[in-house]
Amino acid sequence: MRSREEVEATLHIAKLNPAELLPPVHCLSFSPRASAGECCLLQLEPGLCAALEAGHSLVIRGEKDEQAVLCSKDKTYDMKIADTSNMLLFIPGCKTPEQLLADQASCNIIHAQIAGFSNNYWELRKCRPKLKKLKKLLMENPYEGPDSEREKALSDSKYTMEDLLDRIQASEEEILHQLQVINACKIEGYWRVLEFDYEMKLLNHVTQLIDSESWSFSKVPLSICLQELGPLEPEEMIQHILLSYGMKYTDEDEVYFEMNADKICTATAQMLLQNAVKFNLAEFQEVWQQSVPEGLTTRLDQLKGLALLDRYSRPETIFLLKVEELPEDNQERFNRLFTIREKWTEADIAPYIQDLCAEKQTVAALLTKYARSSMQNGVKVYNSRRPIS
Repeated sequence: MRSREEVEATLHIAKLNPAELLPPVHCLSFSPRASAGECCLLQLEPGLCAALEAGHSLVIRGEKDEQAVLCSKDKTYDMKIADTSNMLLFIPGCKTPEQLLADQASCNIIHAQIAGFSNNYWELRKCRPKLKKLKKLLMENPYEGPDSEREKALSDSKYTMEDLLDRIQASEEEILHQLQVINACKIEGYWRVLEFDYEMKLLNHVTQLIDSESWSFSKVPLSICLQELGPLEPEEMIQHILLSYGMKYTDEDEVYFEMNADKICTATAQMLLQNAVKFNLAEFQEVWQQSVPEGLTTRLDQLKGLALLDRYSRPETIFLLKVEELPEDNQERFNRLFTIREKWTEADIAPYIQDLCAEKQTVAALLTKYARSSMQNGVKVYNSRRPIS
């Protein structure tokens, strides 16, 4: 235990002016049980600190073969160890200068024990949620309808929200948003995606009813859909397909859906393209327009992120290339794209890398980092910065 005289003697040796320091002095000693590695330090941004203080949880997610991430209720963060040249000390009950100024009754000598120490801490950096695995898990057992043989058989490949939170490296809000994006629905407590043929069957029921009743695609009444299609399919499936391909609204206490023409055209295109390696573009456009419901108009911009056009082949062709099936890692994504095509225009590649952009990052900035630009016939094109095997 140091005395005041010993403290002043130490200050004199260190050539420090006591008048420039606060009167209270912390005298530190190591606890017999103090050791490195017992505790981990985590550096938090103010928003995460406030969430913890409000009683919310932060969860570290990741399986053994995955880089751990930390998730709040609505955000995901990469975790990286940051080394520091200064030793960081864990001192329970240590008071800050502000606390000492506020507590005038503090004694001049404060003895405190060091409970642990570290030369590094966990640093957080906001990142994209790792959601590619979500669709993969749900596609293990897609829903084919209540009467399918597969549905009647017992299967373990069904996931509740708790199951998904255990397996997906993303926050709960990000997972819920992605479930909506991939048109998943909750069936008997489990999150499921519809098998594509069954989804198209449901959509065809709705579009054929719209045609037979001469309804506008902007005003499809829910009650009559349920009444007419109820004997064919479960009501919850009819509502789900209306929500997936339309927007719900109320008019004079009646529930209606405004159907999304682009989504219907895109789904029809996928149905046509999924069984062909390549399709003659002109023939495809003709068949596509004939296949969509009357009154809808197909456009090539509806295929962004779903199909790729080859304008340089003769005849011009189109083939299925879904952005959701490309790698999640930035470098792996670019490697795959440059394997498919050596040189890309920004317009062609943008739909396949847009989802890789971080906050406030543009497609152009991403291309600058991962690709090299050149001019080809007066058009700027991009190719890989590294050799592609």
